[in-house]
Amino acid sequence: MISTNPVPVGRAHRPFAATKLPLLAALLLFVLAGCAESVWAPDEDVARAAYRHPGPPSITLFTVIANRSDAGAHSALMISASQRVIFDPAGTWWHRTVPERNDVLYGITPTMLDFYIDYHARETYRVITQTVEVSPETAERALRVAEAFGAAPKAMCGRSVSQVLRQVPGFQTIPATVRPRAIMDGFAKLPGVRTETIRDDDPDENRAVLTAQHRDRVAELVAAD
Repeated sequence: MISTNPVPVGRAHRPFAATKLPLLAALLLFVLAGCAESVWAPDEDVARAAYRHPGPPSITLFTVIANRSDAGAHSALMISASQRVIFDPAGTWWHRTVPERNDVLYGITPTMLDFYIDYHARETYRVITQTVEVSPETAERALRVAEAFGAAPKAMCGRSVSQVLRQVPGFQTIPATVRPRAIMDGFAKLPGVRTETIRDDDPDENRAVLTAQHRDRVAELVAAD
């Protein structure tokens, strides 16, 4: 069962190490980039799935938090612009009616949004959503930046989300980091942010949730959107 409730948001070093660190970091990112998996849905599938949410343009940050440690486990963005998408870098959720181009998921209807959240929220994890209403131009800019970003390497969800946000007007204060919680804390400082926490008592093993979402009866729910 899912429940929601508002939550408040709120040395000296050696020259050798200083010289080597940027090189090692760059090498690590290069190796990780080789692990990124590119997916490119056909034009007709993306066009067919396009969904425009009737509400105001907005950007929503999803942060998945481990209940035991309070550590951030995943970051993603929902962008409601000329169409509503989820930028889910290195994510594992998918649905056969939701085309994907690299890490951008198209056709995020209310049902698909519920599916996405239900997949991540379970007995060991909660989902924090933070939403900011933006101008149509800002929402469209965020959509274009996410579409152009490319496939993210494994474990680089935070880095990818922070890089996308920092290219959007009004979000340049988001820290450049790989840590989902640090991004969440930075997002909380934006004016007008609305925050909710979503909990679920589903088992930690969530493959059964994904299987249920792909049953034939799902087509009826999708049609209802």
